[in-house]
Amino acid sequence: MLNPRRVGDRLFGDVGSTLVTDAGNLYSGVCIDIGSGTGFCAEHAAIAAMVTAREYRIAKVVAVWRNDEVVLHVLPPCGRCREFMRQIDPANLDTEVVLGRNRTARLRDLLPASEWPDPLDEA
Repeated sequence: MLNPRRVGDRLFGDVGSTLVTDAGNLYSGVCIDIGSGTGFCAEHAAIAAMVTAREYRIAKVVAVWRNDEVVLHVLPPCGRCREFMRQIDPANLDTEVVLGRNRTARLRDLLPASEWPDPLDEA
């Protein structure tokens, strides 16, 4: 499934993500972990492929990682990825996020307090 490639001390593709859009199309990506910290998560890569195809609504997303013993793990999206999905399209708060073999959650449940705040100056 994942075939990571090591370049020096950096690992490319050790986490992979696939998403399904509301139109039923699949987009995948891998993480790019580089020393400067400017890399990005697999979810970002999958979302970039989706946006390139002019789609913005994510119906379902999953990210996976294989450890050194080749055991597969489902990874929840990090906070940056959660916020990125929300900002691509606010309707993505209803995205189904796969958290395990028989466990999912809506993005809105993983990203609480995501509404724009009310101004403090209003009475």
